[in-house]
Amino acid sequence: MEKVKRLLFIINPNAGKTAIKNDLFEIIMAFANAGYEVVTYPTTGPTDAERKVVADGTDFDLIVCAGGDGTLENTVSGYMKLDEERRVPLGYIPCGSTNDFARTVMIPTNKIQAAKDIVNGNPRCLDVGQFADKFFIYIASFGVFTEVSYNTDQSLKKVMGHSAYVVEGIKDLANIKIYNIEADFDGKVVTGEFIFGMITNSLSVGGFKLRGSKHVVLDDGKFDCLLVRKPENVADVQRLLTQVLTNNIEDKDELFFKTKASKVVIKSEEEINWTLDGEFGGAHTEVEIVNHQKALKLCLNGDYNLEDAESLDESDESTFADYGDDFEDGWD
Repeated sequence: MEKVKRLLFIINPNAGKTAIKNDLFEIIMAFANAGYEVVTYPTTGPTDAERKVVADGTDFDLIVCAGGDGTLENTVSGYMKLDEERRVPLGYIPCGSTNDFARTVMIPTNKIQAAKDIVNGNPRCLDVGQFADKFFIYIASFGVFTEVSYNTDQSLKKVMGHSAYVVEGIKDLANIKIYNIEADFDGKVVTGEFIFGMITNSLSVGGFKLRGSKHVVLDDGKFDCLLVRKPENVADVQRLLTQVLTNNIEDKDELFFKTKASKVVIKSEEEINWTLDGEFGGAHTEVEIVNHQKALKLCLNGDYNLEDAESLDESDESTFADYGDDFEDGWD
């Protein structure tokens, strides 16, 4: 008798602007029709997904999570704590208000189609970032704009979606904080006063599609790293905002430092508040950020390739996942 395949379906019922419950039956039927016995697990707190995966993840043939970027991040945190040889493929159904990661890997906003793509697609090995004892999928950042996600009013998020982040971000400009840091990127050391930094592995960050992003490779074991120096005058402020928000950063502009690295160590004179995949990542004076190459086996549409994602233009945006992460009532 053929062994029955088992699927653990982790659901964040509070994610994003649209409830998944309207599609839940058809999603489960898509899994069942593919031969899976489905066990559903709705989360009720911020670390439930991680705890469930650590406790029971190896008892299943496939793990699927439904939520925003934060839900995925928490699921992957549990996944990375399993023995490498016992990690099963993972699937993701984006249900958040701003799904950056889903946008990068071209997971559709249609939740039923996303479920079908998982069971009919192929596992792709993608990089995962480790930040101290935590894990992240697409970004670790600090400084101006990085606290926008978890400071944005939740009711405003539901009504305005991505626009709510822009409204909150403008407030940051009135109170730019400066950090005196030493940063080591694979042995390349940079020091000075900075207002922003991000360590990324994504084509979309904070709801903005990264322009000129064909250098981004999701499985090369390298992060794309950016530091923004302290502006000295109004002209500097205007220039850096224009370049950061359009990701059209000039290589020779001394306000910016860009590089690729597999390991990043950042030290500071005072604690820095970090954000991981849109959620608060803690306050630290020293952090080590490591890229785990091809550590995540993610089930994606069989036709997916990175070149397709890189070629997206503004007219394609409605086809794929909405911007950003989910953060509902203090958890995701």
